[in-house]
Amino acid sequence: MKVVALGAGFGGLELTTRLSDALGDDVDVVLIDRSDGFVFGFSKLDVMFGRTTADAVHHAYADIVKPGVRFVQTAVRSIDAAARRVETDAGAFEADVLVVALGADLDPAATPGLVEGGHEFYTEPGAFALRDVLDGFDGGRVIVGVCSTPFKCPPAPSETALLVHDLLERRGLLDRSEVHLVMPLPVPIPPSPDASAALLTAFAERDIVFHPERLVRGLDPERKVALIADGDEMPYDLFLGVPKHTVPEVVAASDLCVDGWIPVDPVTLETAFPDVYAVGDVTSVGTPKAGVFAEGQAAVVADTIIARHRAGHDAPGYDGHGICYIEFGADEVGRVDVTFRGGERPQGRFDTPSVGYAADKGEFGASRIRRWFGREWTTR
Repeated sequence: MKVVALGAGFGGLELTTRLSDALGDDVDVVLIDRSDGFVFGFSKLDVMFGRTTADAVHHAYADIVKPGVRFVQTAVRSIDAAARRVETDAGAFEADVLVVALGADLDPAATPGLVEGGHEFYTEPGAFALRDVLDGFDGGRVIVGVCSTPFKCPPAPSETALLVHDLLERRGLLDRSEVHLVMPLPVPIPPSPDASAALLTAFAERDIVFHPERLVRGLDPERKVALIADGDEMPYDLFLGVPKHTVPEVVAASDLCVDGWIPVDPVTLETAFPDVYAVGDVTSVGTPKAGVFAEGQAAVVADTIIARHRAGHDAPGYDGHGICYIEFGADEVGRVDVTFRGGERPQGRFDTPSVGYAADKGEFGASRIRRWFGREWTTR
């Protein structure tokens, strides 16, 4: 069986690892990504706030040595879902099973003034460059603002606001600084009322000003003001933005895309095309755009392929479950355990922030690197 996986994030890495572990050389897996390595989303904040270095959080795909798996670093130029064929800069690849896990692209230029007058922290270059920017910041009004919906990792803007506060406090700059968080959501994390309440309490304790149900539509770099979608303006000294998310161009140009994203069966993750699956941020499956959900979806697809190869029973369907860690500052981390099912209110549990959950978060990352790359790693 030939399996081609497009994208080597949480989804692609989990898929190929499961297939290799179960089937070894009995399956021919090609994993394609334009990048040369993987970086956890949370590692971007670790670099940004000086906890570690960019080199330490980069995991080279060249280190992947697994039976039945071949990594190809190249750009995907076209996807023919009906034929299960992709064209790349390294040539064409045809598959018995095609899995699209290309994630969401980020477009800072789509927000007027963001590139010229602010900084985004969702791309690796953007987050890594902010380390020096924050080191040189001498205090003032900081705005953490969301510029478009949907966006990946819903807790990240709240985490950033809290970590900015910690940084200003450590450097003795709080007396001449303010931190504001501008989000289009009514609460920081709508699927988890308890997590939202804890974050709002943390904001209040630190005098972080939360601006709910407001979206940043642009910046005026000359006047240094953020332009809010409702017509308001907010002055800033430092703007940290969540840029617009879009489906990758190659997906938009394919016959997979509907209303901006790839629709899939919420249980099997199959697209409208037989033996073509999509997982993670590139889909409109109904879960948040976060790596842990891409991982869970990829596990379902992998188990389906394994069952098919072995002529066994159907694999269990996707249950919408995921665990998300949330930085609260002061070296404490909270945890949300949540399940999304179609047509139902999300069900979940929030675990109070602690240093212990910071250790759990570290093991979460280390365990994935151990499984996916076959080596040990410490997050900080």
